[in-house]
Amino acid sequence: MTIENISSTGCCEPFNPLPWEDKEITWNEKLFVKDHITCFLHIPINMGKKIIKNMKFIEEANKEEKPVFVFDDCASLWGSTMYIDVTRKIPGANMTTMSGTFLTKVFEGPYKDAGKWAKEMKNYAESRGKEIKSLLFGYTTCPNCAKEYGKNYVVLFAQVS
Repeated sequence: MTIENISSTGCCEPFNPLPWEDKEITWNEKLFVKDHITCFLHIPINMGKKIIKNMKFIEEANKEEKPVFVFDDCASLWGSTMYIDVTRKIPGANMTTMSGTFLTKVFEGPYKDAGKWAKEMKNYAESRGKEIKSLLFGYTTCPNCAKEYGKNYVVLFAQVS
């Protein structure tokens, strides 16, 4: 099944992994909505509520904008930072920017494989002669849409030096 013949759920758009596989991209003050997520042993507790809150800000500011990624930095066992990619400042939301060079790699499977994906991303960066400074997990769909589409794509973005 190709992306062209997948019907949208109306929630998250079908994701095409091809443009994101094994790429090197550079961000120069890329805009994001930023929020803190409470975690228990890396399992997000309030991520859904934070996404809903921030998506309301985004939808009010720009009805056409549908973020491609919701990023999570998985910073600690007890909390992480969520970043939602946007194209302009969103009133009412906590905004931030990111700059740097990132390697990307697409993974598909259950979220419990995140540790395995991080190790594979580290090996990929090393094979390219790069060292990872930070790692972002780019979620492409909510769990309900992933189930509907039959694929759970996660794109890792490794900021490299």
